[in-house]
Amino acid sequence: MPELDFLNIGKESLWIVQIFIIVFVTLVIDFLQRKVLKKLESKLQGSENYWDDALIYAAVKPISLTIWVVGLYIAASIAGHQADSIILTYVNPVRDVLVIVAITWFFVRFIRKAEQGVIEKNKTKPAEDAVDITTVDAIAKLLRLSVLITAALVALQTLGFSISGVLAFGGVGGIAVGFAARDLLANFFGGLTIYLDRPFSVGDWVRSPDRNIEGTVEKIGWRQTIIRTFDKRPLYVPNATFASIAVENPSRMSHRRIYETVGVRYDDADKLPAIVEDVVKMLKEHPEIDDTQTLIVNFNTFAASSLDFFVYTFTHTTNWVKFHEIKQDVLFKIYNIISQHGAEVAFPTSTIHVPEQVQLANLEASQS
Repeated sequence: MPELDFLNIGKESLWIVQIFIIVFVTLVIDFLQRKVLKKLESKLQGSENYWDDALIYAAVKPISLTIWVVGLYIAASIAGHQADSIILTYVNPVRDVLVIVAITWFFVRFIRKAEQGVIEKNKTKPAEDAVDITTVDAIAKLLRLSVLITAALVALQTLGFSISGVLAFGGVGGIAVGFAARDLLANFFGGLTIYLDRPFSVGDWVRSPDRNIEGTVEKIGWRQTIIRTFDKRPLYVPNATFASIAVENPSRMSHRRIYETVGVRYDDADKLPAIVEDVVKMLKEHPEIDDTQTLIVNFNTFAASSLDFFVYTFTHTTNWVKFHEIKQDVLFKIYNIISQHGAEVAFPTSTIHVPEQVQLANLEASQS
């Protein structure tokens, strides 16, 4: 009868309605959780604790993925039972893998956001309480790598693969991979050495006397280190390079050195001892000069056009700009001391000695 046919069609179509309702409910739940977490995130942004911000930030997208995985799993189960499809054999493994992906995604996002929070918080701390940024970066990378490796092994185990077999294959295949990716592994262990020995950190000014490398360390990666040169160009240096070259780190110097040679005229030779004595006194009284370090002012050389004395001393500051301001002030004061003694700073001169006979000959020629 037509009425019975209509009822049968209605029962057969009921599962489609159920799937629609499930998808709609999943959409509503996802929308509500996003709203709730967004409001919670806005309230927690004013706090000084960055861990709660990292937790909310890390949870938003993985929770959304988990909600959709559950909703689509229920919908796929209903559809599979009605259609008696082979899809049922794949629903459970896919669900498990996606849940593992969501959990992994959460931890990776949390580690990255926490790393950013530590670095931002570090900027407001005094230098003695600050955390080494390079160490923070290394720990964050190791944690992310550990999470990804663990997730991959758990996913393989979930899909029915034997982890022991995978690890055994990795041990045998690692030899072949080691030969094929020798440079890559050398750079990896070079980066690991930098993290352990810490010859430099992010933000340090480094240079190498062996290579044309000089600039500020911008990033230390697993394969290469990015150095921003002083003309603002990025320099990408493979980490393995640092194992075979000498690296100088001027950022960690304790003082900066002033080492200058000053010459006075030979005509002012009798005034030189007093000049040297006053320069020593000026340096010891200068507030920016560290008199606990080596301080030398001595007559040094009979030069071609001058009597040279040298100044060797150290400043308290290591700041490059301030150092040059102090050096300028010291040089001006030395010039003033020389002037106060009635002497002059020497410059290259030449004296011509004319024989007396030549002078007389020229005089007689001019008179005639």
